[in-house]
Amino acid sequence: MVHAFIMVKTAAGRSGDVLAAVRSLDRVTEAHVVAGEFDVVAEADAEEVYDVLHAASSDVSGLDGVADTKTYMAID
Repeated sequence: MVHAFIMVKTAAGRSGDVLAAVRSLDRVTEAHVVAGEFDVVAEADAEEVYDVLHAASSDVSGLDGVADTKTYMAID
């Protein structure tokens, strides 16, 4: 099992909309609006690294209102 954190920057005023859309994605287990460099932090689980990367690069990045993402794989 691969666990990852997907950090999301949103367009101005879009954090709530993006949060709802991210939470509806299959591989996302948790998501929260946060204060700091990013606007939303999501946690994702998948069987393979490719599946997590697809979730971040296609599923999350493709959402309306998403400006940028960074993905961090858990190694513990």
